This record gives sequence, structure tokens and C-alpha cells, in this order.
Amino acid sequence: MSKGLPALRARELVRILEKAGFVAWRQKGSHLTMYRASDRRALTVPVHFRKTIPKGTLHAIIKQAGFTSEQFAELMED
Repeated sequence: MSKGLPALRARELVRILEKAGFVAWRQKGSHLTMYRASDRRALTVPVHFRKTIPKGTLHAIIKQAGFTSEQFAELMED
């Protein structure tokens, strides 16, 4: 994973994923499942709003979304 990825909170991550075409599909407890119809990808985001998402979890979410770290960093900049 790139050194340039900062620690993100769930709300910030959800906004970035929405830019990429994901929409909130369902939520069970503190886990939000997002879905993108264009390629039928689904991924789960832990929604603990006061905590940052651990780097390993963030890396796994980026991989599930089908992005490289560099592509995700570009989405963050937009």
C-alpha cells in the first residue's frame, strides 16, 4: 500500500466510494454494505464513526473495490 494513504474515518471512506459509483445497499449493525451495479461488486465498510479504519482493513476494502492504492489516492484528491 502506498505511503500516501492517510488514516480515514468511515464517513470519509463512504464518500470516496460513492464518487466511484458505489451506493449504500444495506446496513446491519455497524457494518454498511455498498454495491456498484456496473460490475456487480459489493463490499463491507465498518462504520465506527469515532474511530479511524485500520490500515489493513482499508487495504482490503480498496482491493475489494477493484482499485490500486494509486487509483484510490486519485479518487481522494478529486
